[in-house]
Amino acid sequence: MSRKWLPPAPSQWGLRVRSALLVVVILTIALGAATLALTLVLYRSLVSASDDLATARLRQIAYQLQLDAPDDLDNGGLVPDSQITAIQILDANAAVVASSPGSPARPMVTELPAPDSVRHGLRPEVGCIDDVRISTLTTTSPLSGTHTVVVALDQEELENTIELVAVLVGIGAPFIVALAAASTYALVSRSLGSVERIRTRVAAISIADLTDRVPVPRQRDEIAALAHTMNDMLTRIQNGHDAQRRFVGDASHELRSPLTTITAALELGHARPELLDADLIAETLLPEAERMRRLTQDLLLLARADEHDLRIHPVDTDLDDILTTEIRRLRGHTTLTVTTAVQPVRISGDPDQIQRVVLNLLDNAARYADSTVEVRLARDDGTARLEIGDDGPGIPDDERERVFDRFYRIQHDRSRHTGGTGLGLAIVAEIVTAHHGSVHIERSSAGGALVVIELPASE
Repeated sequence: MSRKWLPPAPSQWGLRVRSALLVVVILTIALGAATLALTLVLYRSLVSASDDLATARLRQIAYQLQLDAPDDLDNGGLVPDSQITAIQILDANAAVVASSPGSPARPMVTELPAPDSVRHGLRPEVGCIDDVRISTLTTTSPLSGTHTVVVALDQEELENTIELVAVLVGIGAPFIVALAAASTYALVSRSLGSVERIRTRVAAISIADLTDRVPVPRQRDEIAALAHTMNDMLTRIQNGHDAQRRFVGDASHELRSPLTTITAALELGHARPELLDADLIAETLLPEAERMRRLTQDLLLLARADEHDLRIHPVDTDLDDILTTEIRRLRGHTTLTVTTAVQPVRISGDPDQIQRVVLNLLDNAARYADSTVEVRLARDDGTARLEIGDDGPGIPDDERERVFDRFYRIQHDRSRHTGGTGLGLAIVAEIVTAHHGSVHIERSSAGGALVVIELPASE
């Protein structure tokens, strides 16, 4: 038989069906347990009421036996009613000495209880009346001796009441279960309608247009929270997509410039080999190739950071030694004044990555400084605080967060002399974050930009 003609397996049932069936099972078990408990409580209540009625009749007759002999009793005490079926008075030998009209000739019980004790629920002797509950009381009188009073109560009405309750519950329970299952199915269908609208809208959103958002239900429930979460996710995807497009465009722009320069120089050398001399190689080809190499390395580092694969190899590192080495390098090829206040500080970090951070910050400060670069390193309550500033134009307050974005530069032009590639501070932020530190920008005492880095210091 073809599989398509077979009913779906339970694992393939929809949420509506599974929810409705779960309600059916739970409600059926709950109603069954409630019916059983109700029936038991009702049965015990009715039995207790019948026992109280039997006890009252037993004590009434026993009181009369304290005053008169069984033959002299008022016949009104031995008259049955709608519930009491039969009454017998037995002597010490379990022989019937008095009884109500219509009661059996044989004793309804042969086992006599102890004096002055009431016993309920005794079984009648074989051959006596059926469907009755026997209660007994033995009393002793100086006038009449020892006698046992036996009262039989009809159980048919009690059983009919229990059966009626069971029938009513049996009739009503399926309707209750069906109503609960239908309500659950409708409620889940309504909730899934919102989910289906969200799914349809998400399926229609393409990478070409990420501006669309899913509908948010008016109810403030979990479905609305899901819709808000989906919209937040779409916003993050859109922002990431836009950032990626900007990143690709900026990377292409930055790589195009050195490639164009190198290509032009090589074409010139191919057309006129005599012009491809050492000066052209040293002043044009090598600097542009080096710039392209650095840019490629920066892009690879940022790509690894995006994939959380920026590997660091932390060891005990003297941050002051790395800083001193890079300051000496900076002083060797600049006319700027470099002021320092460096204290010995040790951190746990990757020396190569930390050196790259210091190099980027010093080069960045030297690029924008008018005359002075200031460097400070100190330890403050288990934190290494590194400050590198300049006396240049500074960074406006509203730009201080954005300068850590990739390819972002305050200058609108693409001058390689003033703007760089726009990746230096982005790399600094990624490396510092990987070392569980923080970086931010303040205003230096000379009015320029002051980059502040805080890293966990070693003991």
